[in-house]
Amino acid sequence: MNNTDNPAYENLHKTALTSPSSSGVYLWRNSEGTVIYVGKAKNLKNRLSSYFSGERQIKTQLLVSSAKTIEYITTSNEYEAFILENNLIKKYSPRYNIQLKDGKSYPSLKLTAENFPRLYKTRLIKKDGAAYFGPYPDSGALDTFIETLYSIYPLRHCNTLKKRTSPCMYYHIGRCKAPCCAKITKETYSEYIEEIKALLEGKGEETILKIKSEMQKAASMLNFEKAARLRDGLKALAILQNQNIVEDNNDFNDRDYINFSRQGETVSFAVLQIRGGKLMGKDIFPVESLADDDELMEEFVTVYYEKQNQIPPEIYVSQETGLEILSRWLKEKTENHSKVIKINCRQDDKRLSPENRRHAASLNMAALNAKEDLIRRVRERGDMPALIELKKVLGLPKLPERIEGFDIAHIGGKFPVASLISFWRGNPDKKNYRYFRLKTTDGIIDDFASMREAASRRYVRLKNEGKQLPDLILIDGGIGQVNAVAGVLKALELEIPVAGLAKRDEEIWLPQSSEPVKLLKNSDALHLLQRVRDETHRFATSKNQILRTKENTVSSFSKIFGVGKAREKILLKEFGTLENLVSSSVQKIAETLKVHTDAAEKILESSKKLMEEQQKLKSKKDVILKSQFSAGETDSKKTDGFITMLVNQALE
Repeated sequence: MNNTDNPAYENLHKTALTSPSSSGVYLWRNSEGTVIYVGKAKNLKNRLSSYFSGERQIKTQLLVSSAKTIEYITTSNEYEAFILENNLIKKYSPRYNIQLKDGKSYPSLKLTAENFPRLYKTRLIKKDGAAYFGPYPDSGALDTFIETLYSIYPLRHCNTLKKRTSPCMYYHIGRCKAPCCAKITKETYSEYIEEIKALLEGKGEETILKIKSEMQKAASMLNFEKAARLRDGLKALAILQNQNIVEDNNDFNDRDYINFSRQGETVSFAVLQIRGGKLMGKDIFPVESLADDDELMEEFVTVYYEKQNQIPPEIYVSQETGLEILSRWLKEKTENHSKVIKINCRQDDKRLSPENRRHAASLNMAALNAKEDLIRRVRERGDMPALIELKKVLGLPKLPERIEGFDIAHIGGKFPVASLISFWRGNPDKKNYRYFRLKTTDGIIDDFASMREAASRRYVRLKNEGKQLPDLILIDGGIGQVNAVAGVLKALELEIPVAGLAKRDEEIWLPQSSEPVKLLKNSDALHLLQRVRDETHRFATSKNQILRTKENTVSSFSKIFGVGKAREKILLKEFGTLENLVSSSVQKIAETLKVHTDAAEKILESSKKLMEEQQKLKSKKDVILKSQFSAGETDSKKTDGFITMLVNQALE
């Protein structure tokens, strides 16, 4: 990315050099006049000039290359600049400033305030009179726990309680007492609710004993599935009661820990909320920002606590920049003594007190959660390093954002299947997966011909429908398979790069090449190709297995007129194959099926017609294959793109 390609670069640089040396706020605008970034500075000239000097990071290059003008507003001091910056960010919502969306928090358990309450998992806390318990970091344990409660207590399952004349299925299987049909009183139902509340409030020893009793009873009755479910429920209870919170028995003050992880403009913040010495919540906020690291925390804290009704007295961060300004802002906003405290995150630092080591451990936990979210976001965004390397090593005309992969699967030539999988920006795009039941090579082992048919059917259709073509086609195979597909594309006049990845030495083959491309084993590009290749193989094999299973369960006998499932089993057991049945006599068929000879004659006649149709179909395939394979190499390449169309026409 070359910032000098921006026509406005010189004017931007001039504005930076001629700006005042006072504190203030600056606004970057794009060619449409939209504010894309707002920042503050103690010294405007020094700060703006830094965008145009030295080795600039990618995020800085992105900002400079996207802008057309810079505006600035001077202030009397840095705190005024801080307040003005905050107001301007709220006013303009710039593209490259932090804009908070709902964070990912731990789920809680909700007990509704209805006459016959429901129990379910939620991440949304409302002031609706319901009882909330949690939050619980282990979502899976919470699910198991709720399922266990429903297996013990006959609570209602319906979202809306309506009067009914007859109860639903849950009543008949003993999972609900049907309050909708007045089959349980409110007082009895409330007893169940109070037991559950006692359990969730840490008073549930009797309930735990009840569950253990139910588990032992189920085991004694050999109902091991129920016993195992209750056992898992007890484990979930232990997790919920003892491991769902991080406790600090030495400090019961309310406080937050904030940390972040970034890659370029992509940033993830994590906030750990400690209340009464316990971790009561974790929020993850994925944001985009071009602010420097020492400005990020300041920007986030102001945006985050702008929306909070309750702000704890202590907020711990790992950066020192802007602490006094933030503490002053919080004091004015909340009218209390909330303060921002910087802690060195190195737990092994012997200069840290035991108390600060605990704070450092919590900040490191926040950093780890932020990093995990960042890794996930970067992965979902795409594997850019691998794509860039792949473009370079294969000499591709553009970045291979869309890669389509092919593989062939068959069992001794039977049930041949071609899989087509699609990767978008380095990740599987499963909605664009396809598979082809091959027609020209059924019963014949010829991977080259199979590749020709699969590629023909795929790209004839894309061309005819005018749909987007892939940036790269990857074949699971060597030079032979690659040339087969390249011939199809040439006949269709399509310029799509093709490469093959051979399993044995992980070599990359390009069309008409005499030597393969060899990459280092730790190459990002090679790892991406391997992922595509392995996925095509998995998908092809799974489809082939489905066809084999279907073939094994549906025989030719089922297609005979007058033969149902019962007769099919009898014929399959007695004759084995359609050929044996056709060779048999009417009397033999009648005796086997215990039917009149008239019915047996119709079955035999239908069998002969079915066998004739199968033989005709096989003969047509043989003719097409013979003409295809007898053609010379040059003639074969010229007709590759039309093989499938000819086959389909011949088989109609």
